[in-house]
Amino acid sequence: MSIYLDSAIIAEARVAQEWGWVKGITTNPNLLGKTDLPVELTLKGLASLTTGPIFYQLVSSDFEEMLAEGKQAFEMIGSQTVLKIPASLVGFKALACLMENITCAVTSIYSPSQALVAGEAGAKYAITYVDRTTRLMGDGIALVTDMASILAGSQTEIMAASIKSPTQAIASLRAGARHLTLPLGIIQSLTNHELSLQTIDEFASNGKGII
Repeated sequence: MSIYLDSAIIAEARVAQEWGWVKGITTNPNLLGKTDLPVELTLKGLASLTTGPIFYQLVSSDFEEMLAEGKQAFEMIGSQTVLKIPASLVGFKALACLMENITCAVTSIYSPSQALVAGEAGAKYAITYVDRTTRLMGDGIALVTDMASILAGSQTEIMAASIKSPTQAIASLRAGARHLTLPLGIIQSLTNHELSLQTIDEFASNGKGII
């Protein structure tokens, strides 16, 4: 199980890197659009802050352009690159070509059948938007459960994105997700509980230590 930062903000990536247990960074076109830096500088800056994967999502919809964009992203990021390829017929076609030399994920999965094709095509990750699916279709956790059943025994691992709370994160893991990609604030919220803070304060007030 791995936790990834879902952000294209270099300052946020630096904070996550300092924690020492966030495994990599996922981006998407909307996140990259929130930065003032050129995309290339953002991606290279993020890559310098982690030894883990940097996920880049293709924006092209034409097959040849998808291949060119994927190769260009790999030239920028290098071996840390994971290409996020949208789940579509042309996307799966591009996946079959790009995955020969670049690690690939299928993203924007909204149905078990798309997860099936992602597994058959050999994608390393199948990414689904849990909260967005819940809002649009009723139950994002149920989709993760169906994906986990279909992908059982395959090399394709489920990554849960669009997570809005620690409860949703844990539910996604219980349903079969292997990885979570989370905004910085949600990652921070995983680390705290009011009773933990209360206990820490009690020990600090009443106990003794080396310092």
